[in-house]
Amino acid sequence: MLQNLLVALIFFQATEVSGQAPLPGAHAHNDYEHERPLLDALDHGFTSVEADVFLVEGQLYVYHDLPDSIDSTRTLEALYLKPLAERVGENGGHIYPGYDDFFYLMIDFKTKADSTYMALKPLLEKYEGILSAVRDGEEERTKPVKIFISGSRPVKQILEETVTLAALDGRASDLGKEIPVSLMPVVSQNMLNYTLWRGRGVMRKADQDRIKGLVERTHAEGKKLRFWAAPDNKVAWEKLLELGVDLINTDKLAELSAFLREKE
Repeated sequence: MLQNLLVALIFFQATEVSGQAPLPGAHAHNDYEHERPLLDALDHGFTSVEADVFLVEGQLYVYHDLPDSIDSTRTLEALYLKPLAERVGENGGHIYPGYDDFFYLMIDFKTKADSTYMALKPLLEKYEGILSAVRDGEEERTKPVKIFISGSRPVKQILEETVTLAALDGRASDLGKEIPVSLMPVVSQNMLNYTLWRGRGVMRKADQDRIKGLVERTHAEGKKLRFWAAPDNKVAWEKLLELGVDLINTDKLAELSAFLREKE
């Protein structure tokens, strides 16, 4: 009874701080396009967010498409790393009080892998106090934020480093290559490669079987599965959860948050 009361108190505190208790399956696609990047996702309990970055004159800027005129305030540090560090400081070492799993920050490289990663590394080192490191294959579980890189991925560099503060966003083609979950926590795929179903009617059994097969292969390596280009509606969310997909990709923060809470 006492243990149950303590758990309830911890999650009540998380709700008081963030507005919502954490949702392990919620991924904010193109998070930076919301009115309050990162903060809106945190207020809805999301535990995974996505930021696209461009390297421009040595600085990493967060955009989906690079504009002619760059807003100097839209840096990866200002929108994501600094506020995450502040939140961890406020919450005694956690993104959400009482939540011991990782908060995932997916950084999607829109510029060349090598140069973008070289610019990212010193920035991550600045915030190593909150970032899970991998040292000689051993993952640091006491730090709350896990970085993984998508887009133009610096695969060779990360896999060869003895110490790294960043992991990789995997692909189905990476499964079976003995890449540890510490260096590839998530596998992401284009859902259109598995089904043309768009969240209306019934998904074909053959398509469901293809997705289940990918889920099984991903989970066998201890990794999480996420689809991009997935239909963003309740019918699709329900089907993806039923098939075992771990991270639901959405632009609709409030709607997915409410949907997942109804499932709890």
